[in-house]
Amino acid sequence: MAYPEQDPLDPQPDPALAPPTQAPLPSADASHRGRPPAPQQGDPLWLILGPNGLRAGWSIVLFIVLAYFLANVLGTIFSELVRGLLHRQLAGETAGSAIVSEGAWVSALALTLGIVSRLEHRRMGDYYLAGPAMAARFLGGLACGFGALSLLVGLLAWGGWIHLAIAPTSGSKPLVDAGLWSIAFLFVGLTEEGSFRCYLQFTLARGISFWWAVAGVGTMCLSDLAHPGSHGAGGVYAMTLLGLVPCLLLHLRRTPGSGFWQAAWVGSTFFGFIHTGNNGETWIGILAAATIGFVFCASVRLTGSAWWAIGCHAAWDWGETYFYGTADSGFVARGHLFTATPAGAALWSGGTDGPEGSVLVLPVILLLLGALVALYGRKRSAPGSAAPLGERVPG
Repeated sequence: MAYPEQDPLDPQPDPALAPPTQAPLPSADASHRGRPPAPQQGDPLWLILGPNGLRAGWSIVLFIVLAYFLANVLGTIFSELVRGLLHRQLAGETAGSAIVSEGAWVSALALTLGIVSRLEHRRMGDYYLAGPAMAARFLGGLACGFGALSLLVGLLAWGGWIHLAIAPTSGSKPLVDAGLWSIAFLFVGLTEEGSFRCYLQFTLARGISFWWAVAGVGTMCLSDLAHPGSHGAGGVYAMTLLGLVPCLLLHLRRTPGSGFWQAAWVGSTFFGFIHTGNNGETWIGILAAATIGFVFCASVRLTGSAWWAIGCHAAWDWGETYFYGTADSGFVARGHLFTATPAGAALWSGGTDGPEGSVLVLPVILLLLGALVALYGRKRSAPGSAAPLGERVPG
């Protein structure tokens, strides 16, 4: 597990997106203050510790083990607390159950990031959680996420591939459901973006090379081939092929910042891969999940933090599950404003996958990427914006 800290064919450290700050980046010495010197080759610790501290591969293993352990422990505790305080068992597919389960995950993520950041002598904000105008980025993400989802649903309704009707509700229940689902999907956005676009993106970018990236996506493809029951595995294969040539060209040209995009390729493909266990997924839905994951990585590069992605992710899921009442990655919840019924060929309607399984989701995601570039692309070189391509992650 001696995960390389840079491309072995490039004598210079492979630069990735620097942790965004309003002031100039701290020097490497300042970032490494308190970190012991790296072990020399031949020392047994050399397999675990590199020039940037805990090697990226070991750091990822530790992160996954800790996060899953803490999430299961906290999930059990939270469920017992709810049952003891409210004297009720939360039913599945409701906002209440989602808040408990996702609350356990976001708490586990915060604890895990705190532990790992201490071991790596970093600040939690270094994992793309700190940056300029975080509140504005978050609100912009909310608007873009709900707007893009509404455009997709509007296209489906216009083409006759989805039929919307007001769900039968009464009194204040719609407002209560709206608030509860808002909390649930804020937790979802924090958990999934905090895991993939914050920790995983940062850690992969500091230690990946093209060949490690190929090994990563290749392992996912082999896993899906070995498990015929995976849903929508074709989306994983498609994302693997889409990223192969661009990442190879970046590698051959030794392009500054190539590690960031190789990490985005692996992390986004993995984001699609983990959804193949959902019932009702299709290959288009998996490709859409991977593609939107890549857009979220691009948002980190363009905005300087993951807060736009967190807002966009939360609003998109809230729009699907609560506002329009569609399936979300094959999951149909209770307590929504509208009721959506797909009609026609699943290629257009999305079928059991929901709008994310419609072929129309792909051009909508491209439009979302275009809006992201139009809104934030020109601000990258402004003071306090995302770091230029040539800057190095401290540590």
